[in-house]
Amino acid sequence: MRKPRLSKVAVAVTAAALLPLSLAACSDDSDDKDTKSDSSSSAKPSSPDKGSDTSAMSEPFGPACGTVPKSGKGSFDGMSKDPVATAASNNPALSTLVTAVKKAGLVDTLNNTDNLTVFAPTNDAFAKIPKADLDKVLADKEQLTKILTYHVVPQRLKPTQMDNGNFTTLEKSKVKTSGSGESYEVNDASKVVCGNVQTSNANVYIIDTVLMPKS
Repeated sequence: MRKPRLSKVAVAVTAAALLPLSLAACSDDSDDKDTKSDSSSSAKPSSPDKGSDTSAMSEPFGPACGTVPKSGKGSFDGMSKDPVATAASNNPALSTLVTAVKKAGLVDTLNNTDNLTVFAPTNDAFAKIPKADLDKVLADKEQLTKILTYHVVPQRLKPTQMDNGNFTTLEKSKVKTSGSGESYEVNDASKVVCGNVQTSNANVYIIDTVLMPKS
């Protein structure tokens, strides 16, 4: 039994269909070359990527940063627009600190002073202090002020400045910082759990233990 032969019409139709494809392939080859030459010339200015890496290094870091609200006044963006005491009041994890700052009458001092670094203890940090002792401190304005101002350095500290540092606080005694990368401690006892949080007038390092100045 003989195989049916394609008709001349079918052959012509097939050829007509294939011709544009072959022309397109040729065109694509030349376009690819042009595209490669264009992309190679436009790919040269890759230095901005380094800038973006630098910018990423200035972002907040640490295991507790994930608990910060993603939007609103308590978010990193929201906090960056407010002075530090106001910004802290919008972060639920710092509510005990905010109560202490209000009792000590330090809200205006913190909000109206430029270029600060605040080591901000979390609610859990305050919870490490026996309740009777904490209540006693909260009721003693002089002692409370001494403790809170010990958490404030009158300059904005970048993470790299904290690798091995000693800084005079508003309380007038020094805090020691150590660490590198995204792991830092204050006074060899309190860990930074969310660092380099920006407010309009301060850098904030949220810590897991309340700092106590020497008597």
